[in-house]
Amino acid sequence: MNVLHVTDEANRDACLARLCAEHYGKAAGLAPLVTFAGTRRVLFVEQAARLLALVNGEGAPLALALLVLDETGEGMTLALACSLTEDDEPRRRLINELALKAPLQVSAADADQEAFYRRCGITRWFSSGDSERIGVTSRHPARRLADLAATLRVDDEIVLRQFKHDPKTFESEKRRFVDGLAAFPETLT
Repeated sequence: MNVLHVTDEANRDACLARLCAEHYGKAAGLAPLVTFAGTRRVLFVEQAARLLALVNGEGAPLALALLVLDETGEGMTLALACSLTEDDEPRRRLINELALKAPLQVSAADADQEAFYRRCGITRWFSSGDSERIGVTSRHPARRLADLAATLRVDDEIVLRQFKHDPKTFESEKRRFVDGLAAFPETLT
């Protein structure tokens, strides 16, 4: 199995659409489309996000992950991840590979999520004030919670307002999202 950085724009859009759809689910309203549009139009353009895929020996994608840089450019946050199989093992393997190679940061909302990320090799943890736990890899420069730089983000409200006030943009992004889902590649190289 290999981890690939998906850079081809058509494949990246298709993988991002699938990742958003898998992460948010069918009853998520506009959230998958908002994340898709904001990531594609802002974070990818600014080279602030990376889409990675775990592929098998034949190049078939098994898991996807979106990493977003922090404001210093020294760390990366796991923004979204999903397995494309019936079990969660491919997602765990992808995150584990990323944890070995990247200055990665993750957020765990509960003990189960933290346990999952610990199985992925993320062993340094900080407690935030709102009961969220933040994990970082050994390659991450933060040594305490106060050292963590903010992750670059797209304001979802701005994307939603643009969709509301510019129906052409909404239709264009919706079409890209649907086309991306339909064009999800069987193999990546």
